[in-house]
Amino acid sequence: MSVNIKKDINLNKQTVDNNSSINFQKVLDGKSLQEDTIDKDLDIKSLFEDVFSLNEDVQTDTVRLKASTVKELFKDTDYSLQNIRKTKLVKPVKLSLLPEEMKNIQSTKEKKKLFLEIVLPLVLEENNRIKIDRKKLFSILNKNNNSKKETIWLNKKFKQYGVVKKDLATLKIRMDEVPVSLALAQAAKETGWGTSRFAIEGNALFGQWTWSGEGIKPADVDSNETKHKVMKFKVLKASVRAYQRNLNTHNSYRKFRMARAIMRDNDEDLDSLVLADYLDKYAATGKEYTVILKKIIKQNSLKDFDKVKLLPSSIQLKNLI
Repeated sequence: MSVNIKKDINLNKQTVDNNSSINFQKVLDGKSLQEDTIDKDLDIKSLFEDVFSLNEDVQTDTVRLKASTVKELFKDTDYSLQNIRKTKLVKPVKLSLLPEEMKNIQSTKEKKKLFLEIVLPLVLEENNRIKIDRKKLFSILNKNNNSKKETIWLNKKFKQYGVVKKDLATLKIRMDEVPVSLALAQAAKETGWGTSRFAIEGNALFGQWTWSGEGIKPADVDSNETKHKVMKFKVLKASVRAYQRNLNTHNSYRKFRMARAIMRDNDEDLDSLVLADYLDKYAATGKEYTVILKKIIKQNSLKDFDKVKLLPSSIQLKNLI
């Protein structure tokens, strides 16, 4: 069985091409995009299925290493931010849990360094997953007819990204990477460089809220005022995937995705300092939050990591380098 999707692709592509500059100007002017149909509707039913599966697949004997052990591990494998900045290559050293002693590290410099060394490979790994999927999507879009296997894959991705009516233009916009420097800055801000209770107890790197799922109740919030909790995960990797899915699907970040899509259309690098401006709805502090994110990116030279590559752990990943 195969399906001819060329007509739908051309129609969707024409819509994106014809309206991209108009939509981007609306974003810049702060105007509403509600009248547009691309990247508007969201089906949340299967949105986090693969995140939940990560939680379910976790070994019960996952070990939380001490900070000293992690530092020694990184030293023995010659893994450091200094080398990464020099070579632009990151070894696939991936931890499942943050060391509990993060909050006890007195040196701010050492704390930041260890946090970035732990989180960086996780962000790169998830970006690589998206990169592989995006490459496959464009391969499918360039065909006149698609196999049954490709159609099944497309349907899976429509569900994964909450795409309604199998809209290919929407999938193209949502299935994309988050700049590494932006993800690192948000993780640093949301966890206090890995020291927060939510990060240590719930592997929550990005402070995402939940009203129905498993989570940790904020200690400084009146129980009568709110029922929200901070989402908790069994491993850090699940937190990173949930964060990226959130930015790639939630309506609050639609302007972020549109700005990113325009950068793609113009063959530009994804600029975290520009895209950060569209995350004012991520926190209650609004624009002040985006100012802080940009400050973290600049002060810690996080853009140095935007073009680094994760050394391959498979042939598929090797092709990305």
